[in-house]
Amino acid sequence: MNFHNALKIVGIAGLTFAISTSDLFAEYAAPINVDQGRDWNASTRDAFYSLDQGSRLIPLSWITALKQPNGAPFMEGSLGRYGYLPNAASKPAGLPVGFVAADQGEDKILGLTCSACHTRQIEVGGTSYRIDGGPALADIGALWSDIDIAVAKVLAEPAAFADFAQAVNGQSRSPEKDRELRKALQDWFTPFHAITEGGLPRPPRNNPWGPGRLDAVGMILNRVTGLDIGVTPDRIIGSNIVLANAPVRPPFIWNAWRQDLTQWPGFAPNGDDILGLLRNLGEVYGVFGLMHPKKDASKLLGIDYLAGNSANFDGLLQLEDLTKKIGPPKWPREWPLDSALADAGKKIFERSTDKGGCAECHGVKPGVSRLLNNDTWATPIKDVATDSKEYAALQRPAATGVLEGAQIPIVNPQPLQSTDSAVNVLGTVVKASVLQQFLPIDVNARERNRWDFTLKMFMPKIEEALKDGYKTPPAAIGAAYEARVLEGIWAAAPYLHNGSVPTLSELLKPATERVSEFKIGPNYDLNNVGLAADQSKFNYTMKTTDCAARDSGDSRCGHEYGTTTLTPEEKKALLEYLKIL
Repeated sequence: MNFHNALKIVGIAGLTFAISTSDLFAEYAAPINVDQGRDWNASTRDAFYSLDQGSRLIPLSWITALKQPNGAPFMEGSLGRYGYLPNAASKPAGLPVGFVAADQGEDKILGLTCSACHTRQIEVGGTSYRIDGGPALADIGALWSDIDIAVAKVLAEPAAFADFAQAVNGQSRSPEKDRELRKALQDWFTPFHAITEGGLPRPPRNNPWGPGRLDAVGMILNRVTGLDIGVTPDRIIGSNIVLANAPVRPPFIWNAWRQDLTQWPGFAPNGDDILGLLRNLGEVYGVFGLMHPKKDASKLLGIDYLAGNSANFDGLLQLEDLTKKIGPPKWPREWPLDSALADAGKKIFERSTDKGGCAECHGVKPGVSRLLNNDTWATPIKDVATDSKEYAALQRPAATGVLEGAQIPIVNPQPLQSTDSAVNVLGTVVKASVLQQFLPIDVNARERNRWDFTLKMFMPKIEEALKDGYKTPPAAIGAAYEARVLEGIWAAAPYLHNGSVPTLSELLKPATERVSEFKIGPNYDLNNVGLAADQSKFNYTMKTTDCAARDSGDSRCGHEYGTTTLTPEEKKALLEYLKIL
């Protein structure tokens, strides 16, 4: 039984989502929404929080019926214990920001949207400030692991299953429905547990990701190559699932749409809606989207990439339009700011790099022109001696399963080999899915050459755009990462791509002098610009390594610009300017 059929069996037509909002939401004061431009308002914010993109995590009735180890409902507090934020406008009530209950026939299924990882809340003087598009301080690794543990308990313990079945089926419960429910739950659990056990770092095997970090690219590659393309009935290729131990801090996404390159290692060309769709489609597959390609000679590319594909293409396009409206957050007026000092800092920012300046790498400059946008921003990709783990992880190979021999004529003329780059597999899947979505053509073998010719004659620019998307970085380059335009950087702590430095003040110190560990949480330090030293939200301490272990995934090494060339007074002025950039 596949997961789609399982969902039909476990319908929630008779389910009442009976947990009241007061049970789900802890008492909290509504946050102050930081000014992010006139295009960002309550309407766009609500859509950003709740627009479905095609993620399919778990049926809503199931997660509502699950329990924590202490017996409390799993959804208690709207998942606030993991750092997710209340969403008073959620439908149904009680879902946090970035969680969506999508319709699936008569059923509803819980999924994530991009705002789950890209909405930030900080606290200053007991007041909460909401920053949309900022890197979330959520612990998705702990959520992932806890769902796995909770479902395993239901499947292993008769009493736990009885409670679960009663909660899901209610008055319509019967022995036959119990058997169907158990089978559906096991079908769901088999791939979920495979990627959890093989890919998710959990003690004692490795350090957990912790709040505010995740190995998104590692888990996207695990999902696509490990769960979706096997030739066996369950589609799982266990050898393609590897430990996702290169966690990074989610990037801020204001201005992201106009970068000419994206992803921390810069391996995804970007800058218009076509490339944005490729980028976002890969993200959906990583956060529990369903994708089950199968050989089909009637399809234009010889493979049906949309078979069992849950991606919501309309939702993805709408979300990309929404992100274009998110402006960089402005330093709140009620917070202290020395304007004269900031003016002095602006001059330092605009200096050359060898004199401690930032603009050469982090200023606004024209980027590569794209098909649908000739006004991109240049995104330099440089090795500045920061942690190398994520870059190295992108070199991983993968068995290609049902995609062996897959190719996209003209765009990817070289077919996938039996073992190929995992990034190449991902690139093939997202490009082919987009082509099939917008060219839903069935052909026979004799017609295929004609369509290859048509693509070549009438789609040269789209071909060029698709050819650019997702490329494995060269192994010899070192460990190069993107240098973003720094507008709104004050709201994006911790710093460096792997979140190994708590404040901008620490980043202006040589790596040998930076703190080796710090607490993670929403409390904000106005003076040092970043995470406050005292935190109580998670009781989690981020422990970093020095430059001797640059490949640890947690190294605080690198990016020492200005650390020795700037005086303490100049550093203070630069920090003041970065508050208003």
